[in-house]
Amino acid sequence: MSAEVFTPNDVNVTMTPTAVKHVRKQLDKKPDAKGIRLAIRKSGCSGFKYETEWVEEAATDDRIFSIDGVDVYVKQEHLPLVNGIEIDFVTEGVNSLFRFRNPNATAECGCGESFTVS
Repeated sequence: MSAEVFTPNDVNVTMTPTAVKHVRKQLDKKPDAKGIRLAIRKSGCSGFKYETEWVEEAATDDRIFSIDGVDVYVKQEHLPLVNGIEIDFVTEGVNSLFRFRNPNATAECGCGESFTVS
């Protein structure tokens, strides 16, 4: 099984230093994990939802973005929905979470659960 590896210069997917630091810390605790997957699911009132999960094995349709030593896996079919995205990791009150800044999102639901790309 092989997956094509991209660098940030080949595609427009970025991570903030805070997100890179968080993912590295988590990967240090997960010896079988090779990186993090950014997935898109149909959900919510706006259409799509971001999901993340730890990746132990690349799939044949994965594209891997190597960003400052962190591998971000995205399925080929999801690339149009995440092109230009910036992945951040923020703390809001007592909660810490990934924040996705997608310049192609044309709408988001009020609760922030889902988004639309036209």
